Amino acid sequence: MQAIVLAGGEGTRLRPLTLSRPKPALRLVDRPFIQFMVDWLGHYGVSEVIIACGFRAELLRRALGEGADGAPTIRYVEETEPLGTAGPIRLVAEQGGLGERFLVLNGDVLTDLDLTELIHAHERTGATGTLALYPVADPTSYGLVLTGEDDAVESFLEKPDPEDIATDEISAGAYVLESGVLDLIPEGRAVSIEREVFPRLVGRGLYGRRLEGYWMDIGTPERYLQASWDILERRVETDVEAAGVEGAVLVEDGCEIAAGAKVGPRVVLGSGSRVAENAVVTGSVLDSGCVVGENASVRDAILAPAVDVGAGATVLAGAVIGEGATVAAGATVAGDARVPPGKAAS
Repeated sequence: MQAIVLAGGEGTRLRPLTLSRPKPALRLVDRPFIQFMVDWLGHYGVSEVIIACGFRAELLRRALGEGADGAPTIRYVEETEPLGTAGPIRLVAEQGGLGERFLVLNGDVLTDLDLTELIHAHERTGATGTLALYPVADPTSYGLVLTGEDDAVESFLEKPDPEDIATDEISAGAYVLESGVLDLIPEGRAVSIEREVFPRLVGRGLYGRRLEGYWMDIGTPERYLQASWDILERRVETDVEAAGVEGAVLVEDGCEIAAGAKVGPRVVLGSGSRVAENAVVTGSVLDSGCVVGENASVRDAILAPAVDVGAGATVLAGAVIGEGATVAAGATVAGDARVPPGKAAS
């Protein structure tokens, strides 16, 4: 089976990390984030992954490549302008090589849901489209999918008020579609599959299938950090070798941790990073080549590659610092701070 991964967005909620690289190419624990999706698809027998990309597409190609031996082959289809969540599917079809049945997935999700169950449900009902549904504790930030007793989709409810919640099931951003759906996608403009295509399929072969497992949209800094800890603490099924117990720490090759420094719990220290004497790094992700100076403190923050935190500086919980930025010696970076790439915080 083929899978189309929608990866053309600019990732605005993760800025400044996404000012220097596209969100799917951001490093999550030990690899580009989208590699987790490719690995997951390969586990369920997907033979070809088609990446529908746009923003900074060349960096995504460089990070992901064409696929490794024994893994799905990777093909890229590039938007010249944003096409929404349905337009890229039509673009892939127009460029050829798309089968009669295929998967479509949002490219900003970390998950281990059972795709075999989703595909079998699609086959049993003879569906035109089948949506993976996932239960969430607070559905008010999502769009609800309401289904009948036979799992046929009856309606959608976008970001409901609490009193209107009739289900806890949201769309997980994974669909099995028949090629006939392409007829519902207009040419030459951005099209929303959620707002323009799926509502037209209600009563015409659109079904949902509730799946259990792990699912997280990593589109915010808070979720990015939580996804990192969930990988390290094995709350989601991955092949990360360093994953282990609660509070796990990943220190990559070439890192230097001085005597008296404290690193952990819950830390990712990217290759070539250095933590100086009496510095503290906890609850944080530091990408490759970062430096934390003497007596400095980094807590519950995200540092892009090559960030330099000066001696005695403090980076507070929630801060996000862009690639190549610097924090002056003795400075304090507030928890809501977003330091752009290459800039200085003083």
